[in-house]
Amino acid sequence: MKRIDAMVPNLKRKAVCEAIIKAGASGVTISESRGKGAGSRPIFTGAKGTARYVAEYSRTDTITTIVDDSKVDAIVKAVINSVHTGAKGDGKIFVSPIDETYDITTGQKGKV
Repeated sequence: MKRIDAMVPNLKRKAVCEAIIKAGASGVTISESRGKGAGSRPIFTGAKGTARYVAEYSRTDTITTIVDDSKVDAIVKAVINSVHTGAKGDGKIFVSPIDETYDITTGQKGKV
């Protein structure tokens, strides 16, 4: 089993989640986060509209799913296809091995 974490702009959340599910994942977990990377950061206007501020951090979402090894390539491809613009700030995907899982309800060790 593998864990796939896709760090993507929060405006792409819905498209990425739909693509991951369509590619064969049984579910996703979304964590809203802020980060600083190569992409542009949002600009905010002050209360009276006279001042403009560049946000210190960009808003991103980390979308996580756990899948069988056989589905990793399809999930990664689905994420890339749903987010890719060719511009900096499209995001990152991390894939890591999962050694064990446990169902909290039953206490059973097993697969996803």
